Amino acid sequence: MDAAQKHPGRMEQEISEAAEAVRRQAGVLAAPVAELARRLRQMNPIVVVTCARGSSAHAAAFAKHAIERHLGITVAPAAPSIVTVYHRDLKLKGQLFLCISQSGRSDDLIEQTKSARRSGALTVALVNAEESPLARESDITLPLCAGPELSVAATKSFVATLAAVLRMVAEWADNNTIRAALRRLPDRVAASTKLDWSACFEAFTRAASLITIGRGPTLSMAREAALKLKETCNLHAEGYSSAEFQHGPMALVTDQYPILMFTPGDEAAEPLLQLAQSLSAKNAALFRVAHSGSGKILPAVAPDQPETDAICMIQSFYVAAARLARMRGIDPDNPRHLQKVTRTI
Repeated sequence: MDAAQKHPGRMEQEISEAAEAVRRQAGVLAAPVAELARRLRQMNPIVVVTCARGSSAHAAAFAKHAIERHLGITVAPAAPSIVTVYHRDLKLKGQLFLCISQSGRSDDLIEQTKSARRSGALTVALVNAEESPLARESDITLPLCAGPELSVAATKSFVATLAAVLRMVAEWADNNTIRAALRRLPDRVAASTKLDWSACFEAFTRAASLITIGRGPTLSMAREAALKLKETCNLHAEGYSSAEFQHGPMALVTDQYPILMFTPGDEAAEPLLQLAQSLSAKNAALFRVAHSGSGKILPAVAPDQPETDAICMIQSFYVAAARLARMRGIDPDNPRHLQKVTRTI
């Protein structure tokens, strides 16, 4: 057992609280999610616009996948600068505007939400700080129930956001499979915290840069992992879909350039497995997050439902990232040049 495991820092402590946050959501979100689903079925929007920054933007990308996959409704990210810099409202009457923020205090997200509301959109805030300005400017607030998050690196709030997104999708789509998977999710997140990813530590510790790859429900996890490697480990990383990677980035493959692949548990798995075979033939330093298989496997909990499987994978990654940071001589609780709330316009 290393020092971080014996004496966990703030980041490690908050990672360990994610499962309870997801469990707490079930009761708190039941009524507001049911009301939101009722209004959405009545409105019948044809587009969802998301607005978020940082890790929350990766959660918004997860929402895009889940809503498009299970409801067939187009989801597009907003560019807040259209409102804050160019002072132009979007035409969103009768549509859903979904803003995601841990703090609810980013100025551009608040202004974009005000604009969407002026335009006639139904504005929904997924936010951890229930009394925040963003929550006050939104028609409906879905609290993340993560509790205070003091670490600069968002972990439990990201996991809680993904779970809240799935609760919204499950009710809106009346999907009992997702509902049942969400009931099992807290215990699975807790189990994911205990998995051993030490097989990647040697390669990642000596790396100067790496690539993360996902597809479908795991694309957001790949992008989030790349951000956290920069943020907590001072390690340059870029996240790609398996399709995007096979264009220009494929030229970067060498045995000294690690690749972290998040294997999804649905139809998107097949193209990733094909890519993994191609990368292995090129002698790539490939590490796959998967339930089973050959090669360098980083373990995942037993498969259940694809979106909740992806949530469990990022939970395991967070544990590994905190340990990796300390192995690289970095305190993940004090990333350089960063603070908890980033104010942008």
